[in-house]
This record gives sequence, structure tokens and C-alpha cells, in this order.
Amino acid sequence: MTQTTERFSVTAWRDHDEEACTRPGMALGTIDLPEVTGEACDRLWHGGARRVALDEPVDLTATGAAAERRAVALLCLVRELTARAVHVDWDLRLPAEGGEQQWKLLSHLQPPRVIGDVTDADAALYAWRTNHYLCKCVWRQGPGFVQIRDRRWGELRRFTADEPEYRTAIAALDFGVDHREVPPAVLTEFTEELLVLRVGDLAWWLPYRVNRWLQEAMAI
Repeated sequence: MTQTTERFSVTAWRDHDEEACTRPGMALGTIDLPEVTGEACDRLWHGGARRVALDEPVDLTATGAAAERRAVALLCLVRELTARAVHVDWDLRLPAEGGEQQWKLLSHLQPPRVIGDVTDADAALYAWRTNHYLCKCVWRQGPGFVQIRDRRWGELRRFTADEPEYRTAIAALDFGVDHREVPPAVLTEFTEELLVLRVGDLAWWLPYRVNRWLQEAMAI
């Protein structure tokens, strides 16, 4: 699994509610993350973080390998915190061309505070906020198979694969990887199913791993 080793700073609080976060003892202060991994986000959760603010925007308009890696790493952070039911305060910049499709691809993540450079950004942000819920686009590992459950488009789309190359590809894509390192047939299928976001040469896995179900497992 590819994981970023860049450092990131976030500000954290002990409650989801913005007003509650202003009360004494609720602020956890600025926390330096040496890397973005599921384990790092688990440590935030177990440390009491229920609301986290990113100290920089997720800029998908930036060009250059370093900026693209940074943007994907920040998206990983938002995704992993969303999976843990942590409220995330973050800002998003999307390219003016194709931005509408991109925000819908990301609409299973905690909604951002603002969306920049997109036509009708206020309408997009309103739709994102009013239609968002936990587990909107998730994947889970079963014995010998993976299953993706996607409700971003208004109905349930389910994708199940038991071939080992799919599991290997998801592990590579999870924290972003050069698209040329993924078998073309598998990447094409995932892309057609709208499960992968391209950021420059990087391909990034959109669904998050099931961490907290909204309902009992048998109901899912």
C-alpha cells in the first residue's frame, strides 16, 4: 500500500458541534501528522478528535508532480477522517472545466466549507451538504473478494470482484499511485465505474474502507 510520508498540520477539537468546540477543554490544538495513513487517523480518533480542520486547501487546479501528490494526500486525509465519522473543515479548489463532475465524484466525503473555481459553486455546495451521509461510497474486504457499494448517483451501485488483481489494484490506488503502475484493464474498469479520480499522472481510489456502519451489519 502506497502512503504519503509528507507532513501535515491539522487543528482538532473534541466535538462535532462548532459552538461546543469553543468551550473550555474542547480544543486539542494543532496536531502535526508525520504521514497520512489510516493508523494516523485512528490515533486522532482515539485521542478524542471529532472535528478536524485542515490548515491548507485541497487544490486540484495545481500542476506539477509535487503539488499533485500533496493534493491527493490531503484528499486521503479527508477520506480517512470521513470514514471515521470525524467532521472535517476543508476547502476545495476544482478546475473550472470538468469541476461539476469532480465534485460529484467526491460527494461521499465530508462536504467542504467552500468550492472554488466551479460554476454555480453555491448550488453545488448546497447539494453536497444536503445529500451527504456516512457510508455513501464504501468498500469492504470479504474472504476472497472485495465489494464496493456506491450511492453517490441516487441509487445503489454494487461492484463485487473476486479476482486477485482487483484487490492488488485497490491496495495500490488507495493512497494514490502513478496510473501506469495499475493494470490497464483493471484501471479502465474502475474508471468507468467512477471509482477512481485522476490527478495528473496519479490515480486515486475514491471509496473509503468501511469503518463505522450507520446501521447494523445485517441491515447493510
